[in-house]
Amino acid sequence: MTLKEIYQFFQTQPPFYLNQELSACYVLSVLLQGDSYGTELVERVEREYPPYRLSDTVLYKALKFLEQEAVIAGYWKKTEGRGRPRRMYYICPDMQEKAVSLARLWQEYSSNTDAKKIATVPANG
Repeated sequence: MTLKEIYQFFQTQPPFYLNQELSACYVLSVLLQGDSYGTELVERVEREYPPYRLSDTVLYKALKFLEQEAVIAGYWKKTEGRGRPRRMYYICPDMQEKAVSLARLWQEYSSNTDAKKIATVPANG
């Protein structure tokens, strides 16, 4: 290890993987904008929130939890040019208020821990 390597670490920090609680709130924030499916949710977090990543395992645990709590529901949708149907998710109408409340937690968390707010250290120290 060198001092330069320490500075590099803080300039290009490894991504932070969301836990199940954060994932559930993130999913709801996306579903409030419209129906979505697993792969899109994983890709979207990386695109819209660059410091974060979402593993398939954690995502599907969060989706299963939200379905068991009747906050979201799913349906199969056949997509043109795709062999098999996708499992699409949406927020159950009677859980809209709860979804907004939980999605707000994600918005607050992600804006408070935004990578842009982390002070950068000069590479040459």
